[in-house]
Amino acid sequence: MNDLLTVAPSPHLRGKNSTKNVMLAVIIALAPAAVAGCIIFGWRAALVLLITMLCSVVFEAIFNLITKRPQTIGDLSALLTGLLLGMNLSSTVPLYIPVIGAFCAVVIVKGLFGGIGQNFANPAISARIILAVCFAAQMGSYAEPVDNFLKFDAITAPTPLSADFLIAGTDKVLPFTFTDMLFGTTGGCIGETCALALIIGAVGLMAFRIITPTIPLAYIGTVFVLTLIYTGSIDEAIYYTLAGGLMIGAFFMATDYTTSPLTERGKLIFGIGCGLITFVIRFFTKMPEGVSFSILLMNLLTPLIDDIVLTHPLGSRKPEVTK
Repeated sequence: MNDLLTVAPSPHLRGKNSTKNVMLAVIIALAPAAVAGCIIFGWRAALVLLITMLCSVVFEAIFNLITKRPQTIGDLSALLTGLLLGMNLSSTVPLYIPVIGAFCAVVIVKGLFGGIGQNFANPAISARIILAVCFAAQMGSYAEPVDNFLKFDAITAPTPLSADFLIAGTDKVLPFTFTDMLFGTTGGCIGETCALALIIGAVGLMAFRIITPTIPLAYIGTVFVLTLIYTGSIDEAIYYTLAGGLMIGAFFMATDYTTSPLTERGKLIFGIGCGLITFVIRFFTKMPEGVSFSILLMNLLTPLIDDIVLTHPLGSRKPEVTK
C-alpha cells in the first residue's frame, strides 16, 4: 500500500539503461580508436590517456568531497570525459597539459555547473578549447606515427588538414591517401586519426541504440556536401570528411545527451549547424580545424533549438510574456 502512495518526480517509467551502462558502452565503443592511437603513436599516447582518465576521476572525487556532494565517480562519466579529452590531445603534449585539461573539464565545466546532466557544453570539448587557447604552441604540435610501440620520437608531422596540397600539373594531389586516413597513419591527435576504428565503435553505439544516427549523419553529410560544392572534387570531399576530428566529434561528442537537442528534428538542425560552422572555419579562416568550436557553439544554441522545435499539447498556447 505504501508503494502506491509514493510521491516522486517524473519520469515515472524508466528504461533499463542506467547512466553507468551508457557511459560504459561509450567507453567500450571508443576503445578501438584508443588502442589504435596507442599503437600508432606509441607508449607516450598511452601515458597521456592514462593521465587524463586518472586525473579526471581524482578531481571529481576531490570536488565532491569539498562540496559535500554524493560521490559520483562510480557512474563512469568522469572516466569517459578523461578518455575523450585524452583522445583529443597529441601524444607530444607536456604532461602537465592533460592534468590542467582534466581539471578544466571535470571541475570547471562539469562540477561547477551542477555535475552530470547540468553542464552547458561538452566538458572534453570545452577543456580542449581552453588548452588550445592557453597552450597554442604545445597543442599545435603532432608526432608522426612510430614503427615500434616502445619508441617515441618527438618528430613533428603534418596532419591531413595542415599539410599543403601538392600540385601536379593543374590537378591537386592529396598529401595522404584514403588508406592512410582510414587506418590512422598520419599526424594528428591520439584518437582522431584512425577513422575505421571510430566508425566501428560508432556502429556499435547505434546498433545498441545508445545514440541515434541523426546528428552524426547530418553533421558529416553537411561537411561532405558543402566541401564537394566548394571544391568540385569528390576526392577532396572524402578527404576532408575523413580528416581531422570530424569522425570522433560527430559520433562521440556532438551526440552527448546533455548538450544536444531532445527531438530528432532538433538533432537534425544541430548536426547541420555543426557541419556548416566546421566548413566555414576550415575553408574561410586561418584555423585548419573547426570541429571543437562548432560543437561548442551549437551546444550553446541547444536550449534555443529545443524551444523552437518542441511540440506543445493540442489546444495549448505558448505563455505570453508580460512586461
